[in-house]
Amino acid sequence: MKTPHKLVISTLMLTLAQAVPAMADDFKDTAWVVSSTPVYERVNEPRRECWTEQVGYERARSGDREYGGAILGGIVGGLLGNTIGKGHGRNVATAVGAATGAIVGDRIDNDGNESRPYRRPIYEERCSVTDNWSQRLTGYNVVYRYNGHDYHAFLPYDPGPSVKVRVNVSLAERY
Repeated sequence: MKTPHKLVISTLMLTLAQAVPAMADDFKDTAWVVSSTPVYERVNEPRRECWTEQVGYERARSGDREYGGAILGGIVGGLLGNTIGKGHGRNVATAVGAATGAIVGDRIDNDGNESRPYRRPIYEERCSVTDNWSQRLTGYNVVYRYNGHDYHAFLPYDPGPSVKVRVNVSLAERY
């Protein structure tokens, strides 16, 4: 039979053994950081760049030419020729004046140069995609030491010289 003193100790040990698992879940301690290595990820964010570039010229169409200057020049030239000429020479002077006036009026009205017709530049939009690589910090590979053993963890922040660890205690042997 057990003595009352032994019975109290047994009851106290049984109560303490039942209480330890509840306390073990909340038990935290400090571990020393051995190393903290930053981990980077390469990220590509392509960039589209566009610009306007001249690619050629649009040739002038025959409908783009102006004829008002030639008509007005022909009339003025014919009138001048008619007033200068006499007799049969009057008809010739009128014809020559009309022809010369038409040519001069046409050149004045159409930029003065028939051999170089107006050309308008043609533009097109050109684009290219350029790679834009960068590195982003994703976290830290951490090695920490607790109770003489090294442990590894990946953390989203630099932990500094120490980390908090949760310690689980369980019964190693059964009696």
